[in-house]
Amino acid sequence: MKIGFLAMSGLRAHDAKLLELGMTLPGVQERGRVLSSLPSLGLLYLAACTPPGHELRYFEAEGDGREPAEVYACDFVAINTFSAQVFEAYAVADRLRRAGVRVAMGGLHVSVRPDEALAHADQVFVGEGERTWPTAVNAIAGGATPRTWNARDFPSVDVRSLPVPRYDLLGRRPYSRFPVQTTRGCPWRCDFCASNVMLQEPYRKRPVPAVVRDIQAIKGLRKRPFLEFADDNTFVDHDWGKELCRALIPLGVPWFTETDISVADDEELLHLMRQARCRQVLIGLESPDQSALEGIEMRANFKSRRCTGYIDAIRRIQAKGITVNGCFVLGLDRQSPAIFEEVLDFANRAPLYDVQITVLTPFPGTPLYDRLLSEGRLLEPTRWDLCTLFDVNFVPKKMTVTQLREGMCWLAERLYSEEALRQRRQPYFEQLWRQRA
Repeated sequence: MKIGFLAMSGLRAHDAKLLELGMTLPGVQERGRVLSSLPSLGLLYLAACTPPGHELRYFEAEGDGREPAEVYACDFVAINTFSAQVFEAYAVADRLRRAGVRVAMGGLHVSVRPDEALAHADQVFVGEGERTWPTAVNAIAGGATPRTWNARDFPSVDVRSLPVPRYDLLGRRPYSRFPVQTTRGCPWRCDFCASNVMLQEPYRKRPVPAVVRDIQAIKGLRKRPFLEFADDNTFVDHDWGKELCRALIPLGVPWFTETDISVADDEELLHLMRQARCRQVLIGLESPDQSALEGIEMRANFKSRRCTGYIDAIRRIQAKGITVNGCFVLGLDRQSPAIFEEVLDFANRAPLYDVQITVLTPFPGTPLYDRLLSEGRLLEPTRWDLCTLFDVNFVPKKMTVTQLREGMCWLAERLYSEEALRQRRQPYFEQLWRQRA
């Protein structure tokens, strides 16, 4: 069979005022370009797990959700999508099926709404696909197959034996970053996080030699790659993190990752991260107000317990020459309209090199979605296209919908102007200059 792998990507937002004031500003544009230019690691893993004897192609939908014409030459197309793009993905799937192309769908959204996806796809994949995919491809090639493939019906994916993703399928597309997975999952259980909902697995670490092998594969295709570790929380295990960094040092490849604030506790780990050419860590701070964080991490109340040490931790990380992208969630139940000035003040006092602000987003399948639905606080419960992290689709507890929307725009305008970026970043560069003097 000719099998196509079609990624739905790109930053989305519908709020007109935010698009005008926020999404066009430098700070949002930077991260938006990165996200839209990352290839789909999930599809590259599926391609690597495909049984031999098939012709494989990798495609990406356009920014407006249109599919490339070449995809119609395939016999079978796998589409991976998030909630914000799922209606576009369904439309693509419908067009392909009308043209006689068989379609499979998977990803975070499809894993929690499989019955919905079955109206648009021949096969639906629930959960991690590396175990189900090879069996499904063989069955599909044979002409008879179940319509739903659930990872729970198969042995768990052993991250120690994952193959090298098929980076070679990417061709010469001008990607600014290449994804590499070092861990899967996160030990914390934040009520708004969609990732753990799909994985339904414990936090898992890949063998360091396997990570190095994948990076070497990328280096064989690109002379000077930049890596983005496609993890939810890379450095939970500090000892393993040190092992990883020691192996990365001789590779000389710069990288970015997501982790939690605890990396600041380990001086040796920070030193090794810098030696290994870590350029930035993205850390979910969520709120500068400890009371707003109470209970949102449901396992150990991790976020609330660490909040009072945020600024000192950020300064320790950035003192090592590693920039911090601090992420905040606006609209938490205990946040009042004062939160917008609080975030602005915190970002400037830290000072954070980069700031990412998002609206609290009730993704389907999360405890947050279920709670807001039961409380009657969802504005449009099945408007998945509003799951963009920038559009408000619920009624906040301590402010109005309008206050949340306007506060988001007010804050974006003050965080992302050229002058604001220059002022926040200047202390970081001054510190580096002093260290080198």
